[in-house]
Amino acid sequence: MQLAYAHFNDHLFDGKLPHCLITLQREKRTVGYFSAARFATLDGRTTDEIALNPSYFAVVPIIETLQTLVHEMAHLWQEHFGKPGRGRYHNEEWASKMESIGLMPSSTGQPGGMRTGDRMADYAIQNGRFLQACDALLTQHFQLSWYDRFPSEEHVRLGAQSMATQIDARHGTTVPIATNVALANAVHPGGSVRSALLATADGDRPSLVNKSNRIKYTCSGCAKFSVWGKPEIELICGKCKSKFVPV
Repeated sequence: MQLAYAHFNDHLFDGKLPHCLITLQREKRTVGYFSAARFATLDGRTTDEIALNPSYFAVVPIIETLQTLVHEMAHLWQEHFGKPGRGRYHNEEWASKMESIGLMPSSTGQPGGMRTGDRMADYAIQNGRFLQACDALLTQHFQLSWYDRFPSEEHVRLGAQSMATQIDARHGTTVPIATNVALANAVHPGGSVRSALLATADGDRPSLVNKSNRIKYTCSGCAKFSVWGKPEIELICGKCKSKFVPV
């Protein structure tokens, strides 16, 4: 993520943003946040924090994760070069900055939402500066190294609703567990962390309780793709046209 921060700093903020610490925090109902001057060194110097929620990494498109990073970078920009709103309020200055770098502020995360407010999301402007910067980053084979294995049902639902899945002909617009077999086998949406940590006597991993009432389907032809869905749905692989079967 530090690589992505440096990339977007150069492409969207003219390299003006200072260094900050990027942390991973599992805050409920929060995909990320910015905290000014949150950390200090032994000699009293401070640095800002951008926190990202790793519970979303495997179940939302990577462009959505990068949107969260840039959203918080806009707060960092405003902290150093503008006038932040009071408390959690996202003001017009912040909204205008977001739009100028290719992200449309929206209270709903979709077209038609409010531009300003206490709880704000955003969506990528088609062919805007953010997506152009993403193209340059993702064609360099940038990827996340680690993914939370136990996203909740809410995380999966939000990933399916992401506006990033509707962006045409770009890298990073699909959900990682839908395109990577190894990751799909490792991630258990709605699963229990505790049950995964309990080892049986012979060392086998116990099966996880499916609290979300979703099951895993794998392509019966090429076997390259897996998805999670409700029981008894019918899916066809877009690559080999074979049916997906429960596993």
